Amino acid sequence: MANTFTQVYIQIVFSVKGRQSLIQKSWREELYKYICGIVNGKEQKVYAIGGVADHIHILVSIKPNIAISDLVRDIKANSSKWINEKGYVIGKFQWQEGFGAFSYAQSQLDNVIAYINNQEQHHQKKTFKEEYIGLLQKFNVSYDDQYLFEWIE
Repeated sequence: MANTFTQVYIQIVFSVKGRQSLIQKSWREELYKYICGIVNGKEQKVYAIGGVADHIHILVSIKPNIAISDLVRDIKANSSKWINEKGYVIGKFQWQEGFGAFSYAQSQLDNVIAYINNQEQHHQKKTFKEEYIGLLQKFNVSYDDQYLFEWIE
């Protein structure tokens, strides 16, 4: 798209189906690298990727040549296929349906990157449900509890 100039930063959040703690530390970094490859292959850029055993956060910049939902669909489909081919989990690995996407200004990137990089420490104090609902509220996203992720209490 000639003469089109954008700078859009999005934090994408999604979880393992059933919120199972399946993403093991032993292969987590390899998964993150694989996801970065998917994003780069779609001509987008990853600024940070992190998470814990049951969910991940990805901070990307999005160009106007792709819809966020298409990018997330491709990330989830290709990464779950990769996890299954590698045999990292017993049974079939799947991501939970849906995702959260939250936009940021360039001036906020350092804080968001630090937040994503410190997920292990962050989740010693706060559950994923608390974190996710907090993001929805912070960004004034209206939601219906019945359509949120499946929560393990």
